Amino acid sequence: MSMSHRLTRMTGRDPNERHRAATPLELLFDLTFVVAFSQAGTQTAHLLELGDTVNAIIAFAFATFAVSWAWINYSWLASAYDNDDIFFRIATLIEMLGVLILALGLPPFFHSIQEGEHVDNGVMVAGYVVMRVATIALWLRAAKHDPARRKTCLAYVVNISIAQVGWVALIFLNLSLPVTFFFTTLLSLFELAGPYFAERRFGRTPWHPHHIAERYGLLVIITLGEVILGTILAISAVVEVLHEWTLEAALVALGGTTLAFAMWWVYFMLPSGPVLARHPRRGFVWGYGHMFLFGSIVGVGAGLHVAANVISHEAHVGAEFALLTVAVPLLIFEVALFTIYSLLVREFDPFHVWLFLGAVAMLALSVLAVWAGASIGISLLIAACSPIVIVVGYETVGHRHQAAVLERDAV
Repeated sequence: MSMSHRLTRMTGRDPNERHRAATPLELLFDLTFVVAFSQAGTQTAHLLELGDTVNAIIAFAFATFAVSWAWINYSWLASAYDNDDIFFRIATLIEMLGVLILALGLPPFFHSIQEGEHVDNGVMVAGYVVMRVATIALWLRAAKHDPARRKTCLAYVVNISIAQVGWVALIFLNLSLPVTFFFTTLLSLFELAGPYFAERRFGRTPWHPHHIAERYGLLVIITLGEVILGTILAISAVVEVLHEWTLEAALVALGGTTLAFAMWWVYFMLPSGPVLARHPRRGFVWGYGHMFLFGSIVGVGAGLHVAANVISHEAHVGAEFALLTVAVPLLIFEVALFTIYSLLVREFDPFHVWLFLGAVAMLALSVLAVWAGASIGISLLIAACSPIVIVVGYETVGHRHQAAVLERDAV
């Protein structure tokens, strides 16, 4: 790529390019999602600490889908066509502005769900409109410069355009909540089907398997920042209530940090790059499955935020509920991880059943501990042992199973 960043043709990157890595521009783009995920986590924690669990789950699911989908749309396009010229850079700037507008729209959206009268997603949709001006421009440019994949690029344009018209229409129709969520589900499914149809019907875009695996891993790390933030809030709550550093503060610090570290360790056991390089068609279930991972990690951070408010006596729920808001998304994270692994390698390892049961047992023990009167710090430390069970199992036995799977796959 030219160092001057002058206009060049978007002919597509080499999917077999050696040593392909995330660019500084991609890393800068990812920073906008720190804000978006933080907004989603904070708003969810607010509803949870009020005991409004149903609305919290509904709003959180929609918000994390919207944020994750915005990142997925850009990242796969960039993996295939990022030529780092001035057009692509300015388009990325516009994408970033759209993500920030989307983030600004999350508080009114959550408030409208809490009120239960209508869905106030106008600002969120406006953010998507801004993002998709850039996205459509990039796909049209790729269609012009890459004749071999012109139909694929235009299929993306059609899908994105139709979906965006549908989202804008929902703003003005002012439908009831049930009807709105019905059409929201249809539009979401239509969006998810678009890339699958385009790539399977007209041919694959030249995305890079190892690069896209790295990109997802980097967003997982960014999302784990929500767990770290939740830990800091919980520690601060302990110190503010007791006016000094105590054993409880140390336990919260150790438990939260260990939890984030263990989740990171567990995630990077996935052999994503090598398998996607051999089986690119598995990229859809792998990539879409990550939305559950992203959401569950943000959910753990939101749960720690709830725990902080319980410790500081600012919440309307108790310690038992607060611990559940950490344990449940952590369980979803582990279920999603095992599921993604099995679907990625197309094999089921019975050893994973024992690892999973061990992880669930630690989560159950953490919940029982807080119900028996243990502090949030102690219970959180026990919950952190859940992914540690998986780590220990992998490092002692599981890595040999995975090596055997990859060896069979290479034959």
